[in-house]
Formats: sequence, structure tokens, C-alpha cells
Amino acid sequence: MPNEQDIYEEHVLDHYEDPYHRGPFESATHAHAGKNPLCGDKIHVDLRLDENGRVAEAWFDGEGCVISQASASMLIEAIEGKTIEEVKEFSANEMLDLFGPKLTPNRQKCCLLVWKVVQTALHSPVGDECEEEDLSSALGGPLGGSVGGPSLGEEQ
Repeated sequence: MPNEQDIYEEHVLDHYEDPYHRGPFESATHAHAGKNPLCGDKIHVDLRLDENGRVAEAWFDGEGCVISQASASMLIEAIEGKTIEEVKEFSANEMLDLFGPKLTPNRQKCCLLVWKVVQTALHSPVGDECEEEDLSSALGGPLGGSVGGPSLGEEQ
């Protein structure tokens, strides 16, 4: 019988190997991209928000470690059908819980990259400048120490 950690690891690998809604999405109403320059993880998120204030569809693309890519798949799957307010209220700690296995502070940044990009995408209509955000400065914002560990700027 597998222990809880084994189940989570299998769940993580399932999302990495067979991700939910990965690839380009032409019908996005909102989009944003971000990267973690210290490890090379990159995530681009496309959202289609409907007239009822819900995430009708969510897609991602990117490259990086298993943690960043699997967490992107998990979050994209979790937010579809949610209201914009529900997505905005989804916290960094809830993202870490959604991922499952406990992560070191340095690895938490891999998991939280997609969370940060989704939060910004909600405020980034397609047609506005959709610039890739460098998370070495961005993680000082809404995360603001809520998950502990060194800031990206402190890591060398």
C-alpha cells in the first residue's frame, strides 16, 4: 500500500507527463507570462473569462522543472469554472496545498510561479502589453513573505 507521499508524487508525475490544457489557446481574453530567472522556469497562461465573471477556459504553456510544470497543470485544472473572485482569493498557501508534497522555500518558488502568473493574468486583458514578468522582483508583491524562505533576490 503506497503512503501518502507516494500518492502525491504519482499525482505530480501524472500532471507533468499528461498536463491539463497545455498548449496555445487562441480564444483568450486575458493572458500573462512569467519566469524565474534563477532556475529558468517559464509559464504563459491564457484565460477566457466569460460574461458571468467566471474562468470559462484556462490554458498554459511553458518550460521548466517537474514542479513548475505539474503545478501549472494542477492550477489550470482547478480554476476552470471558478469565479474571478474565487481565483483572486486563492492564496499561495492554498497553491502549495494543491501541489501536495512539502517543498523547501527555494522549490516553493517553482510551484508558485503559475499562481503568480494567473493572479496577474486576471488583470491583463489580451491586447494590452503581455510582457514576461521577471519574478525576482514580482515575488516581493502578493507573496510578500507569506511562504517564508529567502526572496529570489537573496538567492545566488
